[in-house]
Amino acid sequence: MTREEFNAYCAAKAAATHVVQWGNADVWKVGGKVFAICGWADDAPAFTFKVTEMAFEILGDMPGLRPAPYLASRGLKWIQHYGTPGLNDTELTQHIDASYDMIVAKLPSKTRTALGLE
Repeated sequence: MTREEFNAYCAAKAAATHVVQWGNADVWKVGGKVFAICGWADDAPAFTFKVTEMAFEILGDMPGLRPAPYLASRGLKWIQHYGTPGLNDTELTQHIDASYDMIVAKLPSKTRTALGLE
C-alpha cells in the first residue's frame, strides 16, 4: 500500500479527520482519537494501527511488523508495519478497520451520536 492509498482509505472512514504531525506523519483520527498513522521508515511508508492484546502478541513477532515505537513503549497495543514481508494490502486494511472500530467503540455515546456513528 502506498501512502496515497493509505490516506484515501482512511479518508473514506465515517467522521475521519486528518492532521499532519510528528515530522510529516499523516495522522487519522475519529472523535479526536488516533486510529491510524503513516510515517516513514527507511524511506518507505510505515503504517501504525491499534490492535487487540492477542493481535499485539502475534503480529509483534512477524517479519516487517513491530510494536509501534513510542506508543507500545507506553504500554499501548499498537503495531507498526514497516517492512517486508509485513502484511498484504487486504490484511493491512482489515487491521485499519479494526483499529477504527476499537476507537469508535470507546468514544462516549454522545460523541458517537454527534458524529453520526450510531
